[in-house]
Amino acid sequence: MSMLWKSALLAGAAWFVVADVAAAQAPVAAGDSTKVEEVVVTARRREESLKDVPVAVSAFSAEKLSRAGASDITDLQRSTPNLTLQTARGSNSTLISFIRGIGQQDPLWGFEPGVGLYLDDVYVARPQGAVLDIFDVSRIEVLRGPQGTLYGRNTIGGAVKYVTNRLGDEAGLKLRGTLGSYNERDLIVSGKAPLGGGLSVGGAIAIYNHDGYGKNLTTGADQYNKDVKAGRLSVEYAPSEDLFFRAAYDKVQDDSNPRHGHRELPALVGGYQVLGDVYDTQAGLGDANKVTTEGLSLLAQWKVNDTVTLKSITANRKGHTTTNIDFDGTPLPTLDVPAVYRDETFTQELQLLYTADRVQGVAGLYYLNGFAAGAFDTIAGNLGLAIADAGKVSTVSYAAFADFSFDVTDRLKVSVGGRFTQDKKRGGTYRAYYLGAVKTPILGGPARPVFSLRTNYSQARKTFEEFTPRLSVSYVLTPDLTAYASYSRGFKSGGWDMRGDAVLTPQTIDGYRPEKVDAYELGLKGTALDRRLSFAADVFYSKYKDQQVTTQVAVPSGIASSVDNAGSSTLYGAEFEGQAALGAGFSANLALGYIHAEYDEFNRYDPVSKTIINVADQYVFQNTPKWTGSLGVTWRHELFGGDVSVTPTVSYRGSYTQFEQPLPTLDQKAFTLLDLTAIWTSPDQRYKFSLTGKNLTDERYRIGGYNFPGATYNNSVIGFYGPPRTILGTVEVKF
Repeated sequence: MSMLWKSALLAGAAWFVVADVAAAQAPVAAGDSTKVEEVVVTARRREESLKDVPVAVSAFSAEKLSRAGASDITDLQRSTPNLTLQTARGSNSTLISFIRGIGQQDPLWGFEPGVGLYLDDVYVARPQGAVLDIFDVSRIEVLRGPQGTLYGRNTIGGAVKYVTNRLGDEAGLKLRGTLGSYNERDLIVSGKAPLGGGLSVGGAIAIYNHDGYGKNLTTGADQYNKDVKAGRLSVEYAPSEDLFFRAAYDKVQDDSNPRHGHRELPALVGGYQVLGDVYDTQAGLGDANKVTTEGLSLLAQWKVNDTVTLKSITANRKGHTTTNIDFDGTPLPTLDVPAVYRDETFTQELQLLYTADRVQGVAGLYYLNGFAAGAFDTIAGNLGLAIADAGKVSTVSYAAFADFSFDVTDRLKVSVGGRFTQDKKRGGTYRAYYLGAVKTPILGGPARPVFSLRTNYSQARKTFEEFTPRLSVSYVLTPDLTAYASYSRGFKSGGWDMRGDAVLTPQTIDGYRPEKVDAYELGLKGTALDRRLSFAADVFYSKYKDQQVTTQVAVPSGIASSVDNAGSSTLYGAEFEGQAALGAGFSANLALGYIHAEYDEFNRYDPVSKTIINVADQYVFQNTPKWTGSLGVTWRHELFGGDVSVTPTVSYRGSYTQFEQPLPTLDQKAFTLLDLTAIWTSPDQRYKFSLTGKNLTDERYRIGGYNFPGATYNNSVIGFYGPPRTILGTVEVKF
């Protein structure tokens, strides 16, 4: 991070306090809020004030998301310390997520995520279709650090909770339309209606469209366009104050074109050069792409008495994806990958919430039954081959958990929790070479015999068990200031490499073990200056072992993929978030994150020597910038009888690599984004007009890539980029 940026953000932190003290003496405009709002979160499965939770949590209300101009959950990485939420390479709606260096880049079926995503407390198991657009949302919470006790496996890095609005007992209708750059045309319609007797129905429909940021110069199709339809429908029934039921259904269909990527190096064959516009491509595989995800859930809640509440969460989610990714970015079939994915997951969770004078907590049981399957071809034109990969992983998971807080004294609180998880998995992988650089019979290509069978197993079985404890101690230093210390363990389940080549990497049949992290955290949270300043600061230290890392190496006979428990590492860092009501209509938000992540050991299978070697000195953490930061200032004032707010926000991400091995051609240097949102709301809150500018300096920054250099794959090194400058205008009307 440059000295300029360090100084600017440190100055911003000082400015929070200095400006606030000065503003305390300034006259306050009529209607001006001079206190920060208390934030309530459910990070520990029960409602608590943010400053009382011994967990590093970033909370975003619907209003805060609107002021930031956030369109989908990937925008959260702009203002959350040590968070990476990005659209996967080659996709429009597949999510790549990392928190504090821990996550998952490989979205292939069977490979578990490291950051858990929850939609109304329902686990979203697969990254396809997980780039959730922000509409009909109450708040979003980002929980940093392992959440293995209350949220279970695959939250080893943390969790993202997307919470939608409840219907309530008032009727309403809201229309929201957006026009903007690249022919943006969005429409969101949401409504709710009470039917009497405690019964209410409601729903929302969202349609998102914009033209491509670039073009496919071979097919003429748009690149980086958006064509998404989403909807939610819910029914709520509250026959009494003690009973509540909610049935909800959601569906997302993404028909956007695939993102084929921008060639970063000239081709060695065909004369294809690096195109001037990073959003353009010359890919020839085609533009067919479709992602569908949907889910059905039922929440039942019974307040037995003032102390005990029982809750049941039942859900079924499924998804299907057909896509084409051109790895080489040319009309030639050098490295073309058509693919199909599908998944389905059933979950059942039972909770008992307990609240007494000096004891609060939750205990529960959890069950998951799901599968993830798929197939893809690697059409290697220069080799005259097509490589078929297909497989399936089924998972049955059981867990029991509890987490309770005890008020030892009025100031001292101790929280103890633990979760036992058992995963029973069954997996199979098929990999074969077929002569001819066209689709294999697996994906509907011409029938022909197998040229070389590489991997073929269908009944591999493994059981993984883990106990993940959590312990925290909180001390109320003053009524407005709380300090805490915590220890927690997280784990990500093991499995098998769905690309594994048993000829090149024989150990692939044995699969890989779960990865684990032991995390320690010290934090300070609270308010100051008569609640005109709120902040949360923490330092953390983690020991990470048995890390699952995907490496793909181009070899003369194909691509050698290997998912191994690479080794161990040490991660430590610090985070700060603050909000200030500065008076005179001004408020501000500051976030700053630092992380040092380093491999202590990185064991990698060498297909040449067929031995395991330690290459820790050559590898780094991917998608983990050392510094992240953001600073936003909001000015609010009365205008035409209504309220106008203007929010400029600047965000910074330090340099980061796309993979564990540094690749100067693909890795991203540090960059800064500037956004601006202006919102006018009518006096009766019925009308809202907003103007949003994102990436106003038109930065070009990579969010992914593929690396297959050399003659075998025609120098196929391609990059994928974040959105360019966009200007959007939105009108919202409530009835």
